[in-house]
Amino acid sequence: SGRVLLLGARLTDPAVPPGDVLFWYTPGGGVDPGEGVREAAARELAEEIGLVVDPAQLEGPVWFRRHVGPFAGVDIDSRETFFVLRDVVHEVDPAGRTELELLGDEPHRWWTAEEVARSAETFAPRELADLLPGLLAGPWTGPPRFVG
Repeated sequence: SGRVLLLGARLTDPAVPPGDVLFWYTPGGGVDPGEGVREAAARELAEEIGLVVDPAQLEGPVWFRRHVGPFAGVDIDSRETFFVLRDVVHEVDPAGRTELELLGDEPHRWWTAEEVARSAETFAPRELADLLPGLLAGPWTGPPRFVG
């Protein structure tokens, strides 16, 4: 339906109860040793939202992003690779989330590109409203784009 699933980040430190949503981001996570980014993306979908997909179904990569930011008083340096999965009908199931992810008690929401563009919320990547129409136009055929 031309929507993107986003999770609402609420946790700043495991020692502090989660507060309001700080920003909305796509499901994802770390790459295990010996694992490719496409396989990691598929595994993370299963763990974070209960969606089991064949890694070959993931389109892209479409974007690359590097983000350095604090978590629990430590700067985290993350290198992110984004993929697209189209034609998804799925009810989010958080049963596979890690203890830390469960502690964050993150809400989820399916957003349209128009809702993202009109929203005063913060998104990761920040320019998500400008990026989504390019993905909705059809299959990604270009090289990955670096986003902020």
